Amino acid sequence: MSGEVTVTGFGVRTAFGTGAEALRRGVFAGVPSFGPTTRFDTGPYRTPMAAAAPDGPDAVEDWALRHALAQCGAEALDMAGLRPGTEAAVLLGVAGDHTSITRYWRTAANSPSPSPEPVPDSPGDPDGPDGATGRNADAVPAHLAELLAGGLGLTGPRLTFTNACVASAAAIIHACRLISSGRIDTAVCAGGYLVEEETFGKFDSGRALSRDGMVRPFSADRSGLLLGDGVAAVVLESAEHARRRGARPLTTIAGWGAATDAHHIAQPHPEGVGLARAARQALRLAGDPDGATLGYVNAHGTGTKYNDGAETRGLRAAFPERAESIPVSSTKSTTGHLLEAAGVVEFVITMLALMDGVLPPTAGYGRPDPECDLDYVPNQPRQADPRRALTINAAFGGANTALVLERP
Repeated sequence: MSGEVTVTGFGVRTAFGTGAEALRRGVFAGVPSFGPTTRFDTGPYRTPMAAAAPDGPDAVEDWALRHALAQCGAEALDMAGLRPGTEAAVLLGVAGDHTSITRYWRTAANSPSPSPEPVPDSPGDPDGPDGATGRNADAVPAHLAELLAGGLGLTGPRLTFTNACVASAAAIIHACRLISSGRIDTAVCAGGYLVEEETFGKFDSGRALSRDGMVRPFSADRSGLLLGDGVAAVVLESAEHARRRGARPLTTIAGWGAATDAHHIAQPHPEGVGLARAARQALRLAGDPDGATLGYVNAHGTGTKYNDGAETRGLRAAFPERAESIPVSSTKSTTGHLLEAAGVVEFVITMLALMDGVLPPTAGYGRPDPECDLDYVPNQPRQADPRRALTINAAFGGANTALVLERP
């Protein structure tokens, strides 16, 4: 493949904390991060559980998306050895920060006025509700990309993806296309989601949240997903650009694919048709249509009734001769579902698996499900030496993404 794409830096933040070591202590040790969230009143809902950072009742406001994205972006640039003023595209996968929306409608419901006034930001916010970096601006996804680029001092195109749980993976794929075609040399790809009541309530009303406070992907006793905090950023460069400036590549992105099955607004195709198509695209681009070089798959693995069986069948369709011999795990069993951030955070986790030679387990795995019959690395990390790994994501509306990572 011409225009080889490498990764030279990353920053990541989850409920386990900041950085790779936090992921190693949590995700790679198979320790779930779920607990009762105190960010909002969970009394009206079927469960209080989420993988939210333990930082108090005002966590979403104190840990605003723009700040978390800026922190991860700065860490990624620092690791890559890039400075402010760099010409780099900024591609972001995010739905915005729902804090101001939730606050607005709660106020509207309790207000005698038929036209409630917008709720101002908390005292002490110098930007105010309508300022360029005010909290209400966080609700606008495209503005978050502008804030991130401006805060990091990056010049270049900016683009925001809002296509749900494949958003940040789609951002990475688009950056790969731009770099491999020679249109840009460098991109910062990021994604973020913080647990908040707006989305929590929607998943609860859809009866998608786990009833037992755990996420058990591919297990017969699974009962649903739980949401989690996740923010990450990665620096992508053309291999030639990285070589010219003496940067050390952490991994190479050998292939990518995106496909839709348009089967149902919220359910995947039962045979995983879109997922298989995306995976085959990525493998063909990587020069390995049969998946012969794959040593690990980081699955979407939501722990829901419809996803896990469909995903298993999709993987079997993608590489039928090798599916049973490739370890597959879902790290949502520890981090929770990170929605728009899932793609980029799980990309970082997959990259660490290649770098460290350790496969993260599927935590909480209990009884085998006859419909889910692959090697899911149950409950314990596994030493391995994979050369290549595949990370896949899926979203409402039948969207699917796949990325093949290769150890340099």
